[in-house]
Amino acid sequence: MRLLDPQDWSFPVPIAYGPGRLRDLPAICRMAGTERPLLVTDRGSRELPFVRQSLDALTGAGLSGAVFAEISPNPRDTEIEAGRKAFAQGGHDGVIGIGGGSGMDGAKAIALTAKSGVGLWEFEFERPAPTIGPEAFPPLITIPTTAGTGAETESTAMITDMAQGMKFCVWHAALKPACALLDPALTLGLPPSLTAWTGIDALTHAIEAYCVPGFHPLCDGAALEGLRLIHACLPKTMAAPGDVEARAGMLVGSCLAGIAFVKGLGIVHAVSHMVGAEYETHHGLTNAVLLPAALRFNEPAMGDRVRPMTEAMGLAHHDADALYGAVCTHLDALEIPGSLGAIGVPEDCAPRIATKAMRDSAAATNAKIATAEEMERFVYDAILEAR
Repeated sequence: MRLLDPQDWSFPVPIAYGPGRLRDLPAICRMAGTERPLLVTDRGSRELPFVRQSLDALTGAGLSGAVFAEISPNPRDTEIEAGRKAFAQGGHDGVIGIGGGSGMDGAKAIALTAKSGVGLWEFEFERPAPTIGPEAFPPLITIPTTAGTGAETESTAMITDMAQGMKFCVWHAALKPACALLDPALTLGLPPSLTAWTGIDALTHAIEAYCVPGFHPLCDGAALEGLRLIHACLPKTMAAPGDVEARAGMLVGSCLAGIAFVKGLGIVHAVSHMVGAEYETHHGLTNAVLLPAALRFNEPAMGDRVRPMTEAMGLAHHDADALYGAVCTHLDALEIPGSLGAIGVPEDCAPRIATKAMRDSAAATNAKIATAEEMERFVYDAILEAR
């Protein structure tokens, strides 16, 4: 594969891919129609080099930009409101989401509310979409700096409703990124833990999306190719963090898995969203802990979905045990804890988390639909031992 060659793709949105493509940010901004973008990232990324590099690229080309970095690891509705105000007060005309999943989710939610005049929760996924005009959204550019979120080609964003202590998905079909800029070089400086956690997040996206029932060959093809790349490249990035080609494979695989989850996700995300909302756990790490338990829970419903996944991963055997074993091999190598309890989730929250997870849209697209009792048992068992 030509993983080190610059590429421009047009599906499902314009994508500028390749090492060093951050230098093209000013041209992408002009193409999108923004000269004064607001760069949105998370608090932990504010002082990282890619933020300064982005600002320098903009000012060097005669554009201007400012940074809003008040986004938590699990973005909050109060932070989105603060970002909306920063957009208005700064006279900005576009939004750039740069960073991991939280930074980009924050950026997308701010883009939904910055000009539309519509409140954030009117964009909640399960509600009828608000009627808006053609100029309701500013241009949006997404720049992932981790190979995990995969959400750079859509407007979907997971935001915590602080009043309810729950995460909900917000989006609008009319908001699409004007461009997703995929530069593998931006992922080179990731700490090993973030490389591991975000990598398993991408693996989870590919597996859960592929197992969602229904006929969607475009998403299924993306999921399998994403799974192939992630399975092959994640160990390489851990063994050789400076391997740009392995990082590139992870970034492309993550993007493909993100495209695939337009089809839906599953019980891992339904529970992980609510655990993250209450306990501020890292989303990728929480997914990693839950994935083995979900494979066992869903095994009766996966049927003929198992073999294509094991074939994509190049496994010698093609049954559910082989898939489970391959996933656990990754998790063991990455030193992922074996339970939610090990990352600070208490036993007594199981009924509450399960009730909230049943309301998550991902619960409705899981391979095996869980009853309320099954969901509570799943959460309780995962707190004690997930694999």
